[in-house]
Amino acid sequence: MPCLTPWDPGFAVGHPLIDDQHRALLAQCETLAGLCGHDADPAAFDAAFSRLKALTREHFAAEVALLAERGDTDTEDLALECDEFEYLADEIATTANFDRLELQRFAALWCLGHVRGSAQRCRAAAAAPRTGAGAGHGNGI
Repeated sequence: MPCLTPWDPGFAVGHPLIDDQHRALLAQCETLAGLCGHDADPAAFDAAFSRLKALTREHFAAEVALLAERGDTDTEDLALECDEFEYLADEIATTANFDRLELQRFAALWCLGHVRGSAQRCRAAAAAPRTGAGAGHGNGI
């Protein structure tokens, strides 16, 4: 059985872009869940998994930018988390090593862990005054 990843309001960090991206990551895991059946098209699953990897890369770039903009100079852990996901998704969690249901579970649990783990850090950053080059120019990154 696939791992479902419904959005929970407690996952919100208070920054529209980051919250939208977190919702998109979890929604993409739900899409993968729907593509795990025996009658599912393997190419559709593979395309959806590639889309999840792209969403993850985009999200990490935005999250690092938000934290840096808010004065958090310790973004190394987040960069390592991104590198770890890239490595696992490209080299280990592949159809050569796992079936698609196992890949979906990996992606869902990894994304849930990231969303939950980053919530506290991003909430604090979203509430902090901007210190970067875009200080004073709205709430966006």
